[in-house]
Amino acid sequence: MATAKSWIKAARPRTLPLALSGILMGCGLAWFYDAVQAAVSVLAIITATCIQVFSNFANDYGDSQRGTDNEFRLGPTRTVQSGEISKKEMETGMFVVGGLSFLLGIWLVFLGTWSSSKTAFFSFIGLGILSLVAAYFYTAGKKSYGYIGLGDLFVFLFFGLLPVAGVFYLNAGFIFPEIFLPAITIGFFSTGVLNLNNMRDIDNDRNSGKITIPVRMGARKSRFYHLFMIFIGWASAVVFTLNHFNSPWQFLFVLVLPFFVRDLVGIFRIQNDRQLDPFLKRLALSTLAFTLLFCVGLIIASQ
Repeated sequence: MATAKSWIKAARPRTLPLALSGILMGCGLAWFYDAVQAAVSVLAIITATCIQVFSNFANDYGDSQRGTDNEFRLGPTRTVQSGEISKKEMETGMFVVGGLSFLLGIWLVFLGTWSSSKTAFFSFIGLGILSLVAAYFYTAGKKSYGYIGLGDLFVFLFFGLLPVAGVFYLNAGFIFPEIFLPAITIGFFSTGVLNLNNMRDIDNDRNSGKITIPVRMGARKSRFYHLFMIFIGWASAVVFTLNHFNSPWQFLFVLVLPFFVRDLVGIFRIQNDRQLDPFLKRLALSTLAFTLLFCVGLIIASQ
């Protein structure tokens, strides 16, 4: 029987900062526009955490089925691969966490839309179902999109555009086009974490039939692709801030720029792909720090 330690390992706590970043950005933007709702924001954080855990369970399960999690993989040993959690236990875990995510999502969407728009309610329910389906079919199933190079697109959508713009709407009941600028930022930073993961495992993925963007582009071009995403992410945040400038505090997020630059330099210098692994956690934490500082700046500027 799987231990609590194994389930925590399968939940991959180091990925949770990304799940929270998009939600917190949406909440911070809602605060800036004087439209935040505490109950909606808290429930969005809990729901997003559950969906991320479900996604990690499904990824563990799917890569084990495909044989991608093997002795040649450079990242951490996965729980189904190692036998810490059996496939049957993982199926049960996915069912429980997925079901909890769905119920919490219904509650969240009800609070944010039911009194104002039934159309929005059912639209968000559809997006929630799509999120769970996308989380499962990233690596699980016979036609998982992560094996044909579409993982980056789905991460950009479901970690960036959807959580930021969606949570903003659930709080505010309306949406502005410029909200998508910080959503693009979080989307590209999150996709950068996936890109680092795929760069680290490029050889094993290629041999396992997992055709990721780095497998298609090669190790060197993937580094420039990574640089492009980080640059556009920062540019989008700066453009939003300049267009909505009220206070110098809104540029508080620039304090984390040295960490992004340091890691970019390190990524280009690394020759051994195994050494890329620490950069995943660092980019995830840097993204969360960026988000928190960005939101603090917005909150101060809105006073």
